[in-house]
Amino acid sequence: MNSIYQYIISLTVKRRLKKNKYEATQVEKVIKNTKVEFSHFIRDSFFIIIGVLSAGFGLEGFLLPNMFIDGGVMGISLIMAELTQIPLSVLLVVINLPFIIMGFSTIGRQFAFKSIVAIVLLAITIHFIPFPIITDDKLLIAIFGGFFLGLGIGLAIRGGSVIDGTEVLAIFLSKKTAMTIGDVILLFNVLIFSFAAYVFSIETSLYAMLTYLAASKTVDFVISGIEEYVGVTIISDYSDEIRLAIIEKVGRGCTIYSGKRGLTKEETEIVYTLVTRLELAKLHTEIDKVDKNAFVVMHSIKDARGGMIKKRALK
Repeated sequence: MNSIYQYIISLTVKRRLKKNKYEATQVEKVIKNTKVEFSHFIRDSFFIIIGVLSAGFGLEGFLLPNMFIDGGVMGISLIMAELTQIPLSVLLVVINLPFIIMGFSTIGRQFAFKSIVAIVLLAITIHFIPFPIITDDKLLIAIFGGFFLGLGIGLAIRGGSVIDGTEVLAIFLSKKTAMTIGDVILLFNVLIFSFAAYVFSIETSLYAMLTYLAASKTVDFVISGIEEYVGVTIISDYSDEIRLAIIEKVGRGCTIYSGKRGLTKEETEIVYTLVTRLELAKLHTEIDKVDKNAFVVMHSIKDARGGMIKKRALK
């Protein structure tokens, strides 16, 4: 496996060096950038493939056999599949295509290409893979169908693509109008659920809302990160002692900012650190040991990478 990886990197680097004239000092940088791009490509592809399989399982194992619908472009595709008897695999590609074209100009070429691949893979998955039907309980269908669909959408977004073009439309319209992205998505889904209530039944529409809630919460969870951190800003006359306490007692890194006090314009050092919620009480204890009058500001961080936050064990 490693030899294949090295061969692909070597081949890509040779092509780039042949296509563009680089100085000898830049060759190492080209190799490094190629390795980073390839590793990110592998990671994104993994997310997209797992996301497609999860969404396919949610649709085939829960929603489609029981005529359930969801919000967004996926909801439109499901409604059209019920009304026209056109295969969902075809509708997913056709209905999402205008949004992907929109995404090409709004977000970028790479995003559009990845999204087309992801949607086509989802269409192929739904058409050819016979997922088992899990349950006929309506509540379980709405919750778990929404969960697996949302998991798939979230993982696809993590991979730099979409399998539901709703957010692309929301980004596009938010740039053209005074509406926010959240407003566009809400309005879009209100129209879909209203149409579902008119065409099918109010009960179907209510279950669709439940499915959408389960899916959207799962998407938020996947995109925002499993771990949740707290960013803590500390202003104290004893900033150096607090810095040492954070590093030695709490086991986390920190950053020191230079600042000025608002009233006196006196120079002061500001300590910033990132801890998990489980470590927050311990951090407060260590701060109080040094300075009970320290000014402390906290705010939630959905996810973080690098630094000591991932490398040091909890104490």
